[in-house]
Amino acid sequence: VLERQEVIVTLAEAINLDIPMIIEGQVVLEPGSAVVWFTFPGAWHDIGSFHREDGTFTGFYANVITPPRIEEHVWYTTDLYLDVWMTPNGTVKLLDEDEFEEAISHRLIDHPTANRAREEASRLLDEARRGVWPPPIVREWTLEQARAIAIA
Repeated sequence: VLERQEVIVTLAEAINLDIPMIIEGQVVLEPGSAVVWFTFPGAWHDIGSFHREDGTFTGFYANVITPPRIEEHVWYTTDLYLDVWMTPNGTVKLLDEDEFEEAISHRLIDHPTANRAREEASRLLDEARRGVWPPPIVREWTLEQARAIAIA
C-alpha cells in the first residue's frame, strides 16, 4: 500500500491460519485476521501490526530476519526465529528463544548471524522499554488507513 525508500507497507487481509496464534493466553491472530506489515530495507527486522478478524488491534510483532533483498517485487530474507511482541498497553516480550537455540544447535543459523540476531532483538526490546519502538510510522498507520489506500 506504500513504498518509500525507508519503508514498505503491505496489507495482508484475511490471513489463512489453521489455528489461532496465541501469545500469553491472548488470541493475537486468528483465521481471517489482518496484518499491516512494515518492512525497512536494510533492517534486521520487520514489524506487523496485528488485528483480530473483527479488526481489533492486538499488538506489534517484530520478526528478527536477515535484511530483505528485493528484486523485481520478489523478496528474499531468512527468518531468524526470534520475535518481539508488544501488547497494546506497551508490555514487551521476547518470543521463540527455544526455537532460536534449536536452530543454532542444528546449524540452521551460523554463529555470526545468531549474534547479530540477538543484538537486534536486544535493541528492539531496549527501544520498546524506552518508548521509542516501534517507530512513529508504525504507530501512526491504522488498519483502516491501510485498507483505504489498498482499495484506492
